[in-house]
Amino acid sequence: MRHGKTDWNLLHKLQGKTDIPLNDMGRQMARDARERYKDIHFDVCFSSPLLRARETAELVLEGRDVPVIIDDRLAEMGFGIYEGTEEVFEKPECPVRVLFFNPEKYEAVGGAESLESLIKRTSEFLDEVAMPLVNEGKDVLILGHGAMNSAVIGNIRHKELKDFWAEGIENCKLIKLL
Repeated sequence: MRHGKTDWNLLHKLQGKTDIPLNDMGRQMARDARERYKDIHFDVCFSSPLLRARETAELVLEGRDVPVIIDDRLAEMGFGIYEGTEEVFEKPECPVRVLFFNPEKYEAVGGAESLESLIKRTSEFLDEVAMPLVNEGKDVLILGHGAMNSAVIGNIRHKELKDFWAEGIENCKLIKLL
């Protein structure tokens, strides 16, 4: 699941590792998700350390006895000096724009994280933490971000880099992977 909306989502700003909280709309989205998914069982939730994800996890799981465990490997992809940039889709000169249209050609610059790094750290999380639990029959919720969740999906479904965004990660919507 991806976190609820933030003010930066509404302004079309790159958030990355900048720790932006949910806004009122995002909190309501998380409460609505709690109701929508109340009958879906989870044994454990792993969340990004960023506030927007942690708060979403807490709201979605409110009233349930499901632990929320923070794992730094689930943080959003870092965009370095480009975090806070508005309307990246409309700025051909912004090097991060390539990530969204041709991810296989993306080159991290300006302190940004590479796709290879993001894919590697999410793969390690899956191999070391999530999959052993799933193999024990546990239901695992991963609460994160657009790029981070796309990396998780790509790792599980063995997607090529060109299809990095193919799944479309909506805010506060569950995607069943296994």
